[in-house]
Amino acid sequence: MYLTHIPSSSLRLTGPDRLDFLQGQMTAHLKAAPTPGRVPALFLSVKGQIEFFAQIYKRPDDLYLHLAAGQAEALERRFKKYIIFDQVEVQNVSSVLSTLHLWGEMGGEISLEVAQKLNYSPEEAETQITDVGEMTLLISRFNRTGQSGLEVHVLNKHLDALLELLALEEKPYSAVQEARVRAGISDPLEDGFLGDLPQECGLEGAVSYKKGCYIGQEIMARLEARGNTRHRLVRLEGQNLPSHLELEQGGKKVGQTGLSVGNVVLARLRKELEDGATLEVGSSSATVHDLSSTLNPSALRAF
Repeated sequence: MYLTHIPSSSLRLTGPDRLDFLQGQMTAHLKAAPTPGRVPALFLSVKGQIEFFAQIYKRPDDLYLHLAAGQAEALERRFKKYIIFDQVEVQNVSSVLSTLHLWGEMGGEISLEVAQKLNYSPEEAETQITDVGEMTLLISRFNRTGQSGLEVHVLNKHLDALLELLALEEKPYSAVQEARVRAGISDPLEDGFLGDLPQECGLEGAVSYKKGCYIGQEIMARLEARGNTRHRLVRLEGQNLPSHLELEQGGKKVGQTGLSVGNVVLARLRKELEDGATLEVGSSSATVHDLSSTLNPSALRAF
């Protein structure tokens, strides 16, 4: 396996009303998750557009929200707008925690040697809290790259000891991003899909239709009933494809590209464009390849 440092920010919610409060803020059915457990969640605008994407960890004494780098402060401001009588405390813990992703070409299996070092039992719950010497680790099975891996959260003061224990080859974050794009896994921040509807960029799996009200829920329910979104997530292949640029066909705008890894890019594309269609993106041309599924269930399950 390899290890990659994931650029991160994070929030911690405590207080007796933390679960009810967060349940009403985002798209996942957090109350249905086990403890400890993890759910991917979107924080939407009242129009149903994506504002934030987080992995939410449900622990016995708190809720831990893992976000992309630089996102926690803005989400904290959003929370404080809605906390009125709720007994909830929000703490930005970005500066005290680190996140590692352990991954590799292993056919979806977790290295037993690595799991044993972490006191993690792959045959048990996906999310576990383990103690290794003086370290307490929050670990979850997680698919960022098209292969099942492990996400490990650790206090910064224990990071060097953890790295020494694992003794794994380090891969840059760009390698994880390339694998993600090739696997067809959407990332709303990296791909520039913030402000879009979840159903149009491969993130419907982070939306639970079984839970109660939350911000943007009315739009999600309407889309579930009518299913009339105009775009879908696809993979484009070509040469020197640019990131975050408008897609055109015959001079007409038909979508936008996400993060490019050279000859492959994910894109939000109008539904009438079929598999095999040829598009223009900047000075390059690209061919549409349908994605049979969006995010892998081990990465994206809203309960």
